[in-house]
Amino acid sequence: MVDLILHHYPTSPFSEKIRLILGYKQLAWKSVVIPSIMPKPDVVALTGGYRKTPFLQVGADIYCDSALICDVLEHLQPAPSIYPEPGKGLARTLVQWADGTLFWAAMAHNLSPKGAAHMFAGAPPEAAKAFSEDRKAMTGSMTRLRPADAAAAYKSYLRRLSDMLDEQPFLMGQVPCIADFSAYHPLWFTRVRTPVLADILQLTPAVLDWMDRMNAIGQGNMEKFDGTRAIAAAAAAEPTAVGHGLLTDSTFQDEHGIALGSHVSITAESFGPEPTEGELMAATRTHYTLSRTDEKAGKVHVHFPRIGYALKAVAPA
Repeated sequence: MVDLILHHYPTSPFSEKIRLILGYKQLAWKSVVIPSIMPKPDVVALTGGYRKTPFLQVGADIYCDSALICDVLEHLQPAPSIYPEPGKGLARTLVQWADGTLFWAAMAHNLSPKGAAHMFAGAPPEAAKAFSEDRKAMTGSMTRLRPADAAAAYKSYLRRLSDMLDEQPFLMGQVPCIADFSAYHPLWFTRVRTPVLADILQLTPAVLDWMDRMNAIGQGNMEKFDGTRAIAAAAAAEPTAVGHGLLTDSTFQDEHGIALGSHVSITAESFGPEPTEGELMAATRTHYTLSRTDEKAGKVHVHFPRIGYALKAVAPA
């Protein structure tokens, strides 16, 4: 069994999604708690620039974005599956809605003035300002809902989830699937991080019951770790050869006219625009892999999902 090192922080909603999946699959994992805002020197040493939370490390392989992490965990531990048949395609489509539309409506509601005041109650004024400036840099030109519009949308989305739970315990049947984990985490943030706004959840009792079932899954077997040891683990390992390890899809799919071996950058299409540069090792139907070398972490392979990320050729520094 490989060592799974999750770089996260306790109040990160996407991290809660992955922590619950680790629990569902009863996997042991090492916990590296990272800062919620920049600077993140240990993060950048491993990823080369990507700074969203969480990311998963297995030796000298770095898996970015919860969508790709889910695929890696499914490959590592196929049962119980988070992509059960039939309906796998529908579940993945629902995930894109939950991780995008639902998430941003929920977070705009959660970070309304009342929610933000609760989050930073007792903290120095500069803490709230630093968080706001950090997230502003990450959202860039994204259109953000105003709190009143977000609350209205959030209520509608909660009703839709409630309708899906009318005759079954989970969104797509008798057992949880990836759609449940993705829809749960923004609601979890409302309930746990901004409880002063959690009355919105009371409008849909079936959703609250479902949230209790999801929470009961737990988070697996966690061992505390730290960034220094994580970087040392990367430096002591060799990246997995393309087509082996936890990403077995290696067939080159060229949509850009960029050859393997080219110096490229990978950037999120929307939230978190910081690029990672390196040598293009793989561009398959599902993911990209870059090879890069850091003075502390050594040679690493950084992996990204194909959907949601932009590939560009760049001149080497």
